[in-house]
Amino acid sequence: MKILIADDHALFRDELASRLEEINPDIVLMQAPSFSQSLKIIEKEPDLDMMIVDLDMPDMHWEESIEQLRQKSKNINIVVISASEDMRKIQKIMTNGIKGYIPKRLEPKIMLKALKIIVEGGIYMPSAFAENNYTININSNCRSKTLTNRQSQVLDLIAEGKSNKQIAYEMGVSEATVKLHINALLRSLKVNNRTQAVVTAQKMGLI
Repeated sequence: MKILIADDHALFRDELASRLEEINPDIVLMQAPSFSQSLKIIEKEPDLDMMIVDLDMPDMHWEESIEQLRQKSKNINIVVISASEDMRKIQKIMTNGIKGYIPKRLEPKIMLKALKIIVEGGIYMPSAFAENNYTININSNCRSKTLTNRQSQVLDLIAEGKSNKQIAYEMGVSEATVKLHINALLRSLKVNNRTQAVVTAQKMGLI
């Protein structure tokens, strides 16, 4: 996997690179200090798999830049990392087909989990996004998916056969919170239990 990290702070780029190498030592990493430099790298590296981009670099306006990135890198998964946690902004970004949104203030352990989810093909959203009942619509292989990030995380862990206690540990939340997410997941999928949730999700292409 080849990943481009675009952020105007060199120390943060290096820290992010270290965490990605923890997840997979075979990841090929590149760095860019600006949006314009990112575009040049994208043109030279057509086999890029992912780009992790800060929305607050000096030479970019995030809405125009995200659109430009999507046009120039249609085969690249774009992940946003930002100090902003404005829910409306996040929702607007995610409707543009972005792979994830990682707040910069995340604790190191949670940051590592967020990056691991994304590198392994999942979608990460800040917990506040789910807690405020925001949802995102993700279109994959022409199938519509409408689940919060937390519901998606719970669904994946249920599919792995994990108990509520194990799920709580993996997500860093209480078992009571896990139960709330599971109930919301069952309602979203219109099913009555965990087994039906997994079967239905597989049919829908969610897992």
